[in-house]
Amino acid sequence: MMTRTLLLQMAGSRKMEHFARHNRIAASLAQRFIAGEKLEDITAPVRALNQQGMSVSLDFLGESVSFEAETAEVTDTYLRLFQHIRAEALNANVSVKLTSLGLDIADALAERNLLRILQAAGPEMFVRVDMEGSPHTQRTLNLFYRIWNSEQGFRNTGIVLQSYLHRSAEDVEDAIRAGVRVRLCKGAYREGPEVAFQEKSEVDASFVRLMQRLLTEGNYPGIATHDTNMIDAVKEFARQKNISTDRYEFQMLFGVRRELQEQLVQQGYRLRIYTPFGEHWYPYTMRRLAERPANLRFALTSMVRG
Repeated sequence: MMTRTLLLQMAGSRKMEHFARHNRIAASLAQRFIAGEKLEDITAPVRALNQQGMSVSLDFLGESVSFEAETAEVTDTYLRLFQHIRAEALNANVSVKLTSLGLDIADALAERNLLRILQAAGPEMFVRVDMEGSPHTQRTLNLFYRIWNSEQGFRNTGIVLQSYLHRSAEDVEDAIRAGVRVRLCKGAYREGPEVAFQEKSEVDASFVRLMQRLLTEGNYPGIATHDTNMIDAVKEFARQKNISTDRYEFQMLFGVRRELQEQLVQQGYRLRIYTPFGEHWYPYTMRRLAERPANLRFALTSMVRG
């Protein structure tokens, strides 16, 4: 627990990020968890995943953007990403964080940029709006539902909900009523007991409850976990309720538990790999190390070998 707390603290340190981005070993380590720093770097790893029977959700890394010009750069990158996906015929959709589109500057700015992305995506390209730390949860949902309920009626988008938040049971019910596609995950940010469950058993129990609601009543949910207990719970519940594998998909992170990813596909389950790219890899990589001790062990082993 202390290691996880320390790593999450480091994830938010700009000084540590500056050091890591100029450190050869740290940059080499990040390559396990990201597809590359440039848009052009994604083609080979995404195609390799597709050839293994896995679909992909691409995320251009960057969050808590402070200047409007930066949000324009992020938005333009997503527009070029759509062109790249189509040109290369990749089996991929995208994920986007609203703070990278300007949510910390102004809600209206983030909304304009998200609308540009959704319009460029078109009906055939799905855009997942990622969830961030709890200070952004309500603002993210407010913006998302404004667009969902707008005259344009965008339906090529969905949200992420985190089982460690106390509020998520109500948020899941709202999504079910609206017909919104949900990616369910446990949550990777440092949160206090006033907003989030602190014990793993509580987070897991919440995950199972929300998963069951989404499988029975939701709109093609993405069940995002590397926890074999949670995966087994999904399989068993789907079997008991005769829920076919085309009504949901598992989702996992690029570079994490690859053998389990291959196993799920071989068993006939749908699997989407959350695949980030970009230069701002440090906070993302630190959260991946904090989530699972095996990731940290792999990192230390890689550094020793290097």
